[in-house]
Amino acid sequence: MLELPTPDRNASAEFYFSDDFQQSLARWNRTRLEPQFPRENWRQTMLDDTRMQTLEGDFLESLRMSVLDKAAEAPMDAEAFVAWFETLKEWGPGQNDPLFPWLAEHATREELRWFFEQEAAGEAGFDDLVAYTQVKLPDQAKMELARNYWDEMGRGNMKGMHGPMLQIVARALDVHPTIENTVPESLALANAMTGMATSRRYAWHSVGALGVIELTAPGRSALVAKGLRRVGLSNAERRYFDLHAVLDVKHSEDWNREALIPLVREDPRRAVAIAEGALMRLCCGERCFDRYRSHLWNGREESAAREHAQAA
Repeated sequence: MLELPTPDRNASAEFYFSDDFQQSLARWNRTRLEPQFPRENWRQTMLDDTRMQTLEGDFLESLRMSVLDKAAEAPMDAEAFVAWFETLKEWGPGQNDPLFPWLAEHATREELRWFFEQEAAGEAGFDDLVAYTQVKLPDQAKMELARNYWDEMGRGNMKGMHGPMLQIVARALDVHPTIENTVPESLALANAMTGMATSRRYAWHSVGALGVIELTAPGRSALVAKGLRRVGLSNAERRYFDLHAVLDVKHSEDWNREALIPLVREDPRRAVAIAEGALMRLCCGERCFDRYRSHLWNGREESAAREHAQAA
């Protein structure tokens, strides 16, 4: 395990979004979530896990502190809260980023390959995140997350499982993602999602973070699919993005109606936590898009690139 200084609660964002910090969290998450056998050194593993959980908690709290004011604006009435939540698609951090029209219309195959490599390496596995989050949720919300999970599992058909569909894109683009070659912003997004889903003190945050993915992903997925089609990927090879451009619209409607409304109606305090989780996820995404543009646009004047993308 990579040795890291233990930060205090006032550590800077630069520390939490550094390569060393995010790579260490990513390696720990990969190891701790793998199925394992009992080991003789399990006591030391528990001590190491405790230290990493504290570092993870500091990271998540730094994200939460950055969105407190905006999340506090969310209504605590269930129906009004969902109406507010749905507006995140328009004004939330990272929405309508010019990166995606550019990917659709102008990115080369190699540029799309690099983009997908970053996204794939930072992919936390929506199916697993939903499975962790649903533990002990109230029945109606639990049922909605179960339906969502079943869709992720291809409704019992292995060919319809979403995870393997993502691997088809990776093979088509000859992508071999590694933690070491992934920008820390992408790792941070996956680490934040994993931390919220696997820690019960962030359970309501995870509901919000997962729900806002369903809300905001369809438009971006459609643009990525368009770019992949333009550079020659077949219908089967880009199916993951084509599917999510359509399916997530219904997923979002169902999630908001069947999970968010009953959860907030039962306990209005959950509205703030759900809002915080959604904004934490969007802020991490925004950091990713900024970093991707910095790399892919390679020193071009951003204003010119924005105009170019928007004119497409």
